[in-house]
Amino acid sequence: MSNHQASPRMGDEDQAQQELQALKLVHAQNNDAAIAARLEIAENLELPGADHHDDGLALDILPKQLDEFTCSKCFLVHHRSQLDHEGVHGPVCTDCS
Repeated sequence: MSNHQASPRMGDEDQAQQELQALKLVHAQNNDAAIAARLEIAENLELPGADHHDDGLALDILPKQLDEFTCSKCFLVHHRSQLDHEGVHGPVCTDCS
């Protein structure tokens, strides 16, 4: 005679719940891998005609010249030929007047 103890069996609902949790875990892992793969592709993507210099932009910045003024409304530096009038707060360009 065997001394076999009966262990409680999982019900169909419990087993379905465990299988659902396992599927969710696999789906989440696959989703994370897919996102990582897409990010890697996007980081390595080179657009045609794109400037691939690593040194950034090199601009020569000059101070305001004697024949230029800073508009008191748009704060852009313009040539004196674009001066419309002297306002209460300073010169105003033709675009802002």
